[in-house]
Amino acid sequence: MNSRNFYGAVQRLTQCVTRWRKDNPSNAGRWAAKLSTEFRKADMDNFQKWQNQDNSNKNRILALGIGALIFPTMIPVFLIIVLPQVDNYFGIGSFFHGLGNTIIGVMAILIGGIVAIWTIVIQITLASGTPFPMLPTKKLLIVGPFKYCRNPMTLGTISAYAGIAILIGSFTALLAVAIFAAILIGYLKIIEEKELQTRFGSEYVEYKKKTPFIIPIKIVRTNSKKFS
Repeated sequence: MNSRNFYGAVQRLTQCVTRWRKDNPSNAGRWAAKLSTEFRKADMDNFQKWQNQDNSNKNRILALGIGALIFPTMIPVFLIIVLPQVDNYFGIGSFFHGLGNTIIGVMAILIGGIVAIWTIVIQITLASGTPFPMLPTKKLLIVGPFKYCRNPMTLGTISAYAGIAILIGSFTALLAVAIFAAILIGYLKIIEEKELQTRFGSEYVEYKKKTPFIIPIKIVRTNSKKFS
C-alpha cells in the first residue's frame, strides 16, 4: 500500500462518515447535543473543588513527574518506534525527503518544547498550578505565553508531536497526531472553556474575547458599512 492508496483509503473513509451524517442528521445532532450537555453542574463542582484544594508542592511534583513520563517520553517513543512499524506493516511509504523534513521537524519540536516548558513554568510560579485539571491554576493567567493564545500548552504539545512525525516522515504518526489534536481541542472547547468561565466569570469571558484560541494570530473582523 503506497502513499497514494493510503490517501485514497482516508478519502473513502471521510466520504463514508460524511454520507452517514447526511443520512442520519437527527442522530448526529442528538449525539452532539448530548455531548455538549453532559457536562452538568455536578461536573463543574468537581473542578471547583480541585481549584479550592491545596496544591502542595508534593502533589505538583508528583503530577509533573507522571506527566513527564507520559507526554515527553512515552508518546514520542510511540510515535518514533511503534507507528513507523505500522507504516511498514501496511506498506505505507515514508514522506521523508531529507533536509527539508529535518529542518521543519527539528524547528517544530524545539519551538513546541519551548512553548510547553514556558507554559508549565508560568503555571507553577505565578499561579501555583499545573497543566492538569486535578491541580489547576489558582488564578487566570494572561501573561507569558497566555498573552498570545489561550492554550499555549496545547500549541506547544501539538507542534512538538507534529515535528516528530515530520522528522521521521511517518504518515501514521502524522495521522495519530491529528487525531490527538482533534480530541484535545474537543476537550478544550466542550469542557475546559466552560470550567474556566465558571471559575473566573467575566474575567475569563473578557480574556477569551481578546485572545486567540490556539494559534497566536488575532483575526480582526471588520463590519462592512451599508450606505443608503
